[in-house]
Amino acid sequence: MKALGVKRRRASWCVYVLRCRDGSLYTGITNDLDRRLEQHAAGTGARYTRSRLPVRLVHRERASDLGQALRREAALKRLTRTEKLALVAAGQPS
Repeated sequence: MKALGVKRRRASWCVYVLRCRDGSLYTGITNDLDRRLEQHAAGTGARYTRSRLPVRLVHRERASDLGQALRREAALKRLTRTEKLALVAAGQPS
């Protein structure tokens, strides 16, 4: 139960890109990036990354809500590998 006078913290969403051991790129979303990165590192994050450990965070973007995060994730997944690498190199959203 929420205590009086205490605001409930809104989840902040994040879209992220990982570089896997084999050089491939994995895109995902989360509302707790640190926890999600720990899951990936432990091999419990995603089936795709499980066999491609270790992974390294190479890009992240904030999203205002889940819907925006899902739309941005879909947009990043539609990019070609060359476009994704340019995004990572630029260090900013395309």
